[in-house]
Amino acid sequence: MDLATFWFIVLGILWTGYFVLEGFDFGVGMLLPVLGGKRYATDAVDAEKRRRVLLNTIGPVWDGNEVWVLTAGGATFAAFPHWYATLFSGFYLPLLVILVALILRNLGFEYRHKRPEASWKARWDLAIFWGSVAPAFLWGVALTNIVRGVPIDASKEFTGNVFTLLNPAGLLGGFVFVALFLTHGAIFVALKTEGRIRLEARAIAERVGTLAAVLAVALLFWLGFTDGKAASWVTTVVAAVALLGALAANRAGREGWAFIGTAVTIAMAVATYFLVLFPNVMPSSSNPAWSLTVDNASSTDYTLKVMTVVALVFTPIVLLYQGWTYWVFRKRLGTKHIPDDAPLETADR
Repeated sequence: MDLATFWFIVLGILWTGYFVLEGFDFGVGMLLPVLGGKRYATDAVDAEKRRRVLLNTIGPVWDGNEVWVLTAGGATFAAFPHWYATLFSGFYLPLLVILVALILRNLGFEYRHKRPEASWKARWDLAIFWGSVAPAFLWGVALTNIVRGVPIDASKEFTGNVFTLLNPAGLLGGFVFVALFLTHGAIFVALKTEGRIRLEARAIAERVGTLAAVLAVALLFWLGFTDGKAASWVTTVVAAVALLGALAANRAGREGWAFIGTAVTIAMAVATYFLVLFPNVMPSSSNPAWSLTVDNASSTDYTLKVMTVVALVFTPIVLLYQGWTYWVFRKRLGTKHIPDDAPLETADR
């Protein structure tokens, strides 16, 4: 195996880690107005407590989860500069929207508790919600288009526009990512909470998970029949079985196994994408000869060797630290852990 292929595999692992970990972050953000809304809360004070419980489930880990996308982006730039250049110029608008959405979501995490007014918190809750929905949807659209192929000319330049990306396969990919992340997030909430929120999250996971299964199977089989390989068919089947197992475990109240199931589902779905993509990194729908491949888009061997040494040294340290963080904050949460004397004003001053 040459170093370019090795780093293609590393990028697949980095994107898998990002979507598995950030996926439940997005899911929790999308659930904020649902589990913390009028349908489930008894009053405004209870709704605020429920929203704080949801945010506290990801509070210690969301910023660490985002490190994966920074690492993946940086590794793409260093290992495959031609891929990075074509991707970020051609997908500039959706990637910009993703960046802005992530910034607004992160500001919501940091600033919603700075003032007690209900209107202040409601605005930041919207930022968290849309800052979770938009990236989930647009990542699905972008990755599906990358795998299916986009118009690239002989100069390795993207010749389409943003509407080129809004094709049936791309839109289906966006909806699949939203549904999978919402299911993943609901199961994570059930795993991390107790009482009514836990039961309600399980019920949501069952309903949304069924929809996610239908959409994901349709998308992965679409990719399989058009561009699939033997290995990608294996990961497709594993993803489908894992999701069905997750839903069964969720129904049985085994949230830990259910969370592992949805994590495996997302990991195998991303693996399917990369297996279908290889040896290309960005196929050209204009002419296959103009596609960006692992070979013609990679950096020099010296650059890849330096990156490999750095990765071997620092990756275990990062993984150990992140694993320790999850272990420290492993206990369940409930509204009883939110103090009654906390500032829960429900009207503007």
